[in-house]
Amino acid sequence: MPFNANEFLLLIPLVIAIAIGWLLGRREVKKSVYTPAQTNLSHEYFTGLDYLLNEKMDEAIESFIRALEVNSDTIPAHLALAKLFRRKGDVDRAIQIHQNLLARPDLSRSDFMRVQMALARDYYAVGLLDRAENLLQEIIKSNSTAKTQSKALSLLIKLYEKEGEWEEALKAAEKLAAEEKRDISVELSHYCCELAEVAFEHKQFQKASEVLKRAEQLDSVNVRVSLLKAQAYMSTEQWKQAIKCLKSIAKQDSLFVSETIPYLKLCYQKIGDKNAYASYLKSSLNSAPSTTVIVALAELIKDERGIYAAGSFITEELKRRPSVKGFNSLIDLHIEYGSESARDSLRVLRGLTGQLELSKPVYRCNSCGFSGRSLSWQCPSCKTWGTTKPIQGLEGE
Repeated sequence: MPFNANEFLLLIPLVIAIAIGWLLGRREVKKSVYTPAQTNLSHEYFTGLDYLLNEKMDEAIESFIRALEVNSDTIPAHLALAKLFRRKGDVDRAIQIHQNLLARPDLSRSDFMRVQMALARDYYAVGLLDRAENLLQEIIKSNSTAKTQSKALSLLIKLYEKEGEWEEALKAAEKLAAEEKRDISVELSHYCCELAEVAFEHKQFQKASEVLKRAEQLDSVNVRVSLLKAQAYMSTEQWKQAIKCLKSIAKQDSLFVSETIPYLKLCYQKIGDKNAYASYLKSSLNSAPSTTVIVALAELIKDERGIYAAGSFITEELKRRPSVKGFNSLIDLHIEYGSESARDSLRVLRGLTGQLELSKPVYRCNSCGFSGRSLSWQCPSCKTWGTTKPIQGLEGE
């Protein structure tokens, strides 16, 4: 089997746990003669170590299993072994180990809770979410330690997230200690946003407003909250309030200014204030430059001073901030005012650069690097919330 550093590290707690159990057993019989079972444990343990040192992971695991079968008194060793199986994807074996432990009559209360927690993780990993939920609810209702309660609540919140049960996830979070709740405030804020989107779909605007207010309290710099509030105001034609929400995004995260431009364009058109729109675009060009801002300004220049002036503006800006998207906008302008012979060539070129632009991702997760063409508030790859942002540079904004 090829060497795997992660598996090697996972084996370390198992090796230590078995060693402790063996040493304790040796200490108990220090003045007596060793039994064949004790000798066999020593043999299997050191055989496992030999396999481990020779990077034979599967053989090492099987040897440690045999050691545990001889002396099954060390709970940490069983838990470490089951965790290793779960990490390797062999969840059925992990479940079997944990179920066997729970069947032992001599299991202490604290160990019983630890094993139940580990079994809940098994069920969660294999997708048996109902079973995992029931176990976690039992742990939470029992008189377990604060640490165990916290672990159970945290996993239960993740379980509800996986099921899209946002309200249940928020209720479970209320049982966390204040500091632990602050640690997941970003996630909780997005749960509220998920509820708000559902409320909007069902025309429940009052409920949407309430959960968005809660989302803002949980995470004051959540761009998604401001975008949703703006969309809510726009749906009721409260254009100035929508503009205020959209402009606040520049202070929350300047990378998202490009996302606000289409909404701002519509809002300013509705109130008939093109000058204020142009002023904001010029300000954004200095504080939060992006190709979207450049193209929007070029459109205004085209309306006021003509195509040639707009083309010259984009050309100068591309020298400072080159991008495929900006180049395509420049080609579009040249197609409009170029000669007929030049237009044919430019259309061919535009087709090629257009395909290039469409083949490139627009958003990227800053946590794991996953990229795509649609904005996902929760990364589809690493499942982190709020880390996906518009790509900057030549292939982005």
